[in-house]
Amino acid sequence: MVSKALNGLRVLVPRGGHWGDNVAALLRDYSAVPVIAPLINFAPSANIPALANAFHELNDGQFDWLAVTSATTVDVLIVSGVTIPEHTKIAAVGETTAAALTLAGHRVDFVPEFDNSGRGLVKEWPDRTPGLRVLTPQSNLADTTLPEGLGALGIEVVSVSAYSTVGVPVADKVREDVASGRISAVLVSSGSVARQVAEQLAPLPDTTIVACIGPRTAFDARAAGLTVHVIAEDRSSASLVETLAEYLGR
Repeated sequence: MVSKALNGLRVLVPRGGHWGDNVAALLRDYSAVPVIAPLINFAPSANIPALANAFHELNDGQFDWLAVTSATTVDVLIVSGVTIPEHTKIAAVGETTAAALTLAGHRVDFVPEFDNSGRGLVKEWPDRTPGLRVLTPQSNLADTTLPEGLGALGIEVVSVSAYSTVGVPVADKVREDVASGRISAVLVSSGSVARQVAEQLAPLPDTTIVACIGPRTAFDARAAGLTVHVIAEDRSSASLVETLAEYLGR
């Protein structure tokens, strides 16, 4: 049965906090043993004045759209005390980010249907009104796909670093368990995580399963030198765990 497909399997969960706890609970539902070992963490933006100015303009109603690409950005909005005006529409990169926005009390006007990535946001962008102004607060490591893509549509884009993504040294015990094969699968939730897995844990044993959340993350994982075995098409933690279970169930 798929529900028992992960029976006793030790799975590396590369992030802590709410995301890590949620994934760990999902893994336990499939009888797996989660090993929470955060490989990345988030620090304040390296350009606080630029971020503060962008949020001031957002509060002041100077943006037509806010494009949010991660739940971490939602945390920054909350901590910064941002009030999003009624007329400013909100785009979320995927359902996880949309859920974080909703939980924070914001409505979500647009989520791409087919590709939950910056590329998908651009491809399915619903508003081509002349003179449109869009704010895109992202990680310092985010690529330029979203701001450049929207800019190519004739939209005025203000892109700022909302937070910095930093690597977290993994515990020796976790590194040893990965190297020995005692950890059988590694979940990869972002390109940043993929790069940390490659830097800190590679080479992985041939038997270690690498499961990625979405095609874009799989692309980044391969670019980092990892072999990808499982790709969850839906960029959600539930889909990631379910897809891993289905892979092993087969």
